[in-house]
Amino acid sequence: MSGVPDKLTVDLHPIFRSDQDIAQAVRAALFRAAGQQVPLVEIITGKGSGKLKARVLAMLKQPHVKKLYRRVEVAPGNDGMVLVHLR
Repeated sequence: MSGVPDKLTVDLHPIFRSDQDIAQAVRAALFRAAGQQVPLVEIITGKGSGKLKARVLAMLKQPHVKKLYRRVEVAPGNDGMVLVHLR
């Protein structure tokens, strides 16, 4: 075993009211995952109204953030989670 975790998880529930905190948490997780060569980042947005998930997806579409990952998907069977694949 190489000691590299297979995923990083970020729960946005505690900071859902602050766009700045959300962007900072997501960026920090992506940079950490890239630095540690973790292939997957799970972003937990919750199932609520979908506004938080929409904000996260919009942030991930920004050109400077897009360079950090290969693809994004909503977790199959769980639309309260966004999966970001780095490799």
